[in-house]
Amino acid sequence: MALVAVIADTHMPRGRRRLGADCLRVLADAELILHAGDVTSAAVLGELSRLAPVRAVRGNIDDVELQAMLPERLVVEIAGTRIGMIHDAGGRDGRGERLAAAFAGCDAVVYGHTHLPEISRYGGLWILNPGSPTERRRAEHRSLIALDVGKRGIRPTLLALA
Repeated sequence: MALVAVIADTHMPRGRRRLGADCLRVLADAELILHAGDVTSAAVLGELSRLAPVRAVRGNIDDVELQAMLPERLVVEIAGTRIGMIHDAGGRDGRGERLAAAFAGCDAVVYGHTHLPEISRYGGLWILNPGSPTERRRAEHRSLIALDVGKRGIRPTLLALA
């Protein structure tokens, strides 16, 4: 079983935003970090990669260096499981259908942008939004997703952060 930490919308460095100790523990324990965009700067991506390997897609406010370095969409394979990634999955209406069509053959799709956590299913496809570990906006709390990936599939858990 592989532990994958799923985050998005870190928006750092900006103001006094920082990843809390509870978030950093999960990231450091992970075998892989998936970041669904709006990292904001390449320096932050570098800091995350010191905790665990990182795979990321670009977000709408990422700096020019990240925009050039990161893809808009990505499919990552972990323990035989295919996980699609995109930052902006569009409006809520029809989202599951759009993501299933855009990432055919994937077991899960991770997206960000809304800052609203989501763990749901569209048919056999997991739809996952970790929320934001730094900026909750309309969400109840800052959050990330711990994803157990193994031979028996995917087990996502939303973790509320202090």
